[in-house]
Formats: sequence, structure tokens, C-alpha cells
Amino acid sequence: MSDESSKPGTTHFGFRDVPTGDKQKLVGEVFSSVAGNYDLMNDLMSLGIHRVWKRYFVATAQVRTGDRVLDLAGGTGDIAALLRERVGDSGELVLGDINASMLRVGRDRMTDRGQVRGFGYVQCNAETLPFPDNSFDLVTIAFGLRNVTDKDAALREMLRVLKVGGQARVLEFSEVKADWFRPIYDFHSFKVLPRLGKLFARDADSYQYLAESIRKHPPQDALKAMMEAAGFARCRYRNLNGGIVAIHDGYKA
Repeated sequence: MSDESSKPGTTHFGFRDVPTGDKQKLVGEVFSSVAGNYDLMNDLMSLGIHRVWKRYFVATAQVRTGDRVLDLAGGTGDIAALLRERVGDSGELVLGDINASMLRVGRDRMTDRGQVRGFGYVQCNAETLPFPDNSFDLVTIAFGLRNVTDKDAALREMLRVLKVGGQARVLEFSEVKADWFRPIYDFHSFKVLPRLGKLFARDADSYQYLAESIRKHPPQDALKAMMEAAGFARCRYRNLNGGIVAIHDGYKA
């Protein structure tokens, strides 16, 4: 189920309906809270498999040495660090994130790794990107689209800033396909995860929201249709681990 099914003037914040204008602030509070424990959050949510997903996401992207890449919701820099190897010293990576705390964590991590050349950091809203048309060879967003209030606007913006022939890639938690696994997955998401969040990060509410936000995100075929409606060509998706996550691709014709 996606945000579009909410009542007029409202959107989903987890399982709650909230005024559309409030979601950005509420999501911002969640990610400001978890920024310092972001790796822990992803490990708890995915049992550590997120690192494999991210490597596969980058390894199969359409990107070459010297390309210019925008990584949205990329504040902590996990995807950008992997993309660095693909674009080389002649390429350029721009990390865009709406949350200043997340962006600060990413910048500090890159500095600690000695990765400072070829990186740019921009605090921006995915719904209104501050870049000219046809600016990037690749636009990625990993585990961030479900937190965007107006996903359709974000997809249109991703298309706008892509160069002709460029690729957009979305890595996101999606709809589990195996009926037998859904009860196990739900138990982990709604019973185990918030308790782990409380135990390790002293923040059960943020982890509860993150689990709920996955269930409200458009499932695979719905997101593919949204990308097509935004104007992307050759849209497709690939499920990983039975649909726990999916990678969606689209191209600018």
C-alpha cells in the first residue's frame, strides 16, 4: 500500500495518517534520532544482509569510469563509497540527503576513510532537486524512497536530472513473496525489531516506524508502474531474498 491511498490532505507516517505537510518533519526526527546508529539499524532490520544487497546494487548498476552520479538519501555514504570504485578518480559523486544529521555522518565517514576527492554533499529534498536538467549519468536511492512524502514527484525529479540514456536505480524493502515466510518476517519486524531498537539504541518508536513504513511502501509492480508513469523507459525490477528487498531500474529515453 502506498501513500496515495491516504485520505485527502493526509499521508502515511507508518500506520498513522498524518497531515501531508507534517510527514517530512516527522521522518526527519526519526533519522536525526537514528543517524548515529544507522549501521546498527540496518543490521537489525536485515540481519546484516543489507551490506550484500548494497554491493549487488552497485555492482549491477549502469555506470562507467568518469561518470557523474547522484546518490539520494545517501547521507551515511554506504552506496557512494561503493560507487567510488566504479567511477574512479575522474568521476564525481554527489551525496544528497534531506537530513543534515545523516549527511554529517556520511561526510565524517568519507573523511575518516580518506575519501575526499570527487565527492559533493548537498542537503536537498528529493521532490525538488537543486540540479539542472540532464546533470547525471546515474541516480540511485537506497532505502530512502519509502520515506519520501511525494514519491511521484521524486521519481519525476530523478528523471529530469538524468542525462538521456542515464539510469535510475531504487533499492528498497518490498513485498515478501513466499506466504510461509510472511508471518516470520512480520514477527521480526513488529515484535523483535522495536525491542532491539529499544535495547541497543534506546529508541523503540523510530524502529517501529521504520518497520511500518516498509509495509506502506508500494509493492514491486506498483512501484514499476509509478516509474513508468513518471516517464522512465525500460522499467524492470529484480527481487532479492524472496522480495524482502527489490531493485527497480528505469532509463531516460
